[in-house]
Amino acid sequence: MKHKAAWLVAILLAAVAAPLVAANFSPDDVKRLEGVLPLYDKNHDQTLDAAERQELEKMIEDQHGADLRKRAAAILDAADANHDGKITLDEWTALKNSVIAAAGGPDAKKPDAADTANKQTVMVPMSDGAKLATDVYLPKGDGPWPAILTRTPYSRKNAGGAGGIVANGCVFVAQDMRGRFDSEGENLPFVGCGWADHQDGADTVAWILKQPWSNGKVGTVGGSAGGITQLLMAGAAPPGLVAQYIHVAPPSMYYYASYIGGALRKEQIENWTTGNHFDPKALQLMRDHPSYDDYWRKLDTSTRLAVINVPGVHVGGWFDTFQQGTIDAFVMRQHKAAEGARGRQRLVMGPWTHGGAASSGCDLTFPNKAAPKDFDAPDWFAHWLKGVDNGVEKAPPVAYYVMGDTSDPKAPGNQWRTAADWPVPATDTPYYFAKGGGLLVAPPPDPADTFVAYTFDPGDPCPTIGGKNLTIPAGPRNQNWIESRKDVLLFTTAPLAAPVEVTGRVRAKVYLASSAVDTDLSVRLCDVYPDGKSYEMAEGIQRARYRNSSEKPEPLKPGEVTEITVDCWSTSIVFNKGHRIRAIVTSSNYPRFDLNPGTGEPWSDTGVKVIQANRIFCDSKHPSRLVLPIVKP
Repeated sequence: MKHKAAWLVAILLAAVAAPLVAANFSPDDVKRLEGVLPLYDKNHDQTLDAAERQELEKMIEDQHGADLRKRAAAILDAADANHDGKITLDEWTALKNSVIAAAGGPDAKKPDAADTANKQTVMVPMSDGAKLATDVYLPKGDGPWPAILTRTPYSRKNAGGAGGIVANGCVFVAQDMRGRFDSEGENLPFVGCGWADHQDGADTVAWILKQPWSNGKVGTVGGSAGGITQLLMAGAAPPGLVAQYIHVAPPSMYYYASYIGGALRKEQIENWTTGNHFDPKALQLMRDHPSYDDYWRKLDTSTRLAVINVPGVHVGGWFDTFQQGTIDAFVMRQHKAAEGARGRQRLVMGPWTHGGAASSGCDLTFPNKAAPKDFDAPDWFAHWLKGVDNGVEKAPPVAYYVMGDTSDPKAPGNQWRTAADWPVPATDTPYYFAKGGGLLVAPPPDPADTFVAYTFDPGDPCPTIGGKNLTIPAGPRNQNWIESRKDVLLFTTAPLAAPVEVTGRVRAKVYLASSAVDTDLSVRLCDVYPDGKSYEMAEGIQRARYRNSSEKPEPLKPGEVTEITVDCWSTSIVFNKGHRIRAIVTSSNYPRFDLNPGTGEPWSDTGVKVIQANRIFCDSKHPSRLVLPIVKP
């Protein structure tokens, strides 16, 4: 949807084709499908391409069966008016309008409240004079009303939910971020969202409070980038901001979004910045700051806890690209933020990828995965914006889904639980690496200097298969394909005599000696089913030169044994009886992360690369181990 000529052709073709098929569908059919389309527009180009459509249809069949998938496919076929395999926003709009008309016109069925709301488009001035394009949807009748604000880099015109918000008696305000679409300013992600160079979020809240329709209360909503804008806005502590509902967003752009363990999140930052047409300077800035420094502190809300004073709901998924960021944002604000925020946070963690509850289960599909109703956004905003006594403050602070064996309907797990806090009570339990490939509950009896060796060649990296990705296939996927590689080590338990629940943060503590001054340790935790399929449930990476500090890299001494901790983030999974627990250890996970050239320098396509001969020690003196938070039955 980048060329006006293409838009016109699509609209004309859709206008011709749509009446032939519109009578076959109801407005409700189209509305339900429309609600999930943005979740599968992975590159946010306002077009559903063939691969994105395939993933959407797979989700529908996984969750609702083949019949509903066929019905959805028929609607999508009808929307693809020019039969080019892609569905543009204009094609979809033309279909939707024709379906409404075929049902008797807009007067035959009550339209979405957003269609009849008093919509205004305003160029809102910021403190530095830049003006940001903002759509305002007003309810019918007389105000004043509270407002719900979303700020997005993906075009305010794509911001859904206006109808429901307006129907519930709130003003809906949707804004293009600085430099995006119709807004002025530099086209760099999040440059104006916080408290540093610009305070666009705070300036917008201040503008809302001055409007004659405002009652002085503002809530914010949004997911992913729209959640990041909320977290950064809270760091500016604007008066009038009283509640937030945050989907899949990290509190630090360094530690969760751009780098993990010092390794660059290659697929994410490259594909996201280029696919969304940010200024090329954005990607270069991220590459130019491989260590945590003042550049990243401006994008880290943990530095602003003393002023963050707003209640918030934090919704994330076990396979979401920002998973640990969602958890840590909740924990930090719940326990260390200012009065008003402290003790007033909520956390929801489901078995989802970045698409949330509507996302596909990939190789595993978990049952009953829809989020609990007690944590719905309408109730949250009704309480904080309108004073409705609906019990949201009395609900448990945490709701989390415990995953389990998806092949056995009687297996433990696959259920929602609530908790008073996070993490839930668990015992950190070591599972020791053994030279023969075992993963043992007792320290290995092997003599000193027992190790397992492998060689990492940067020219032949171990590929990414699923996991917590943004722009490539994500979720729990079978790792068998990589497990026979020569640069991959496997450590596996015997079949479990009883179920084992792991809920909380997973870490690996590995004794490493390398021939190079730098290397990576990549660790994946897998649930191995009785048929041998090995599904990744948690994973992490640690760049050796950042093993002690994210701010000051330290090279390895070649040949010297060093203990390195690999943070594998969190999970909640019951490994069923008869299953096995496995750790996969190697030195790459590509293209999820960039490659380590072994020189102590950042990767360069034209730079020097060295082979890295690595030894993992597994003896009583150097007990490399996986540390799992075990929950008692």
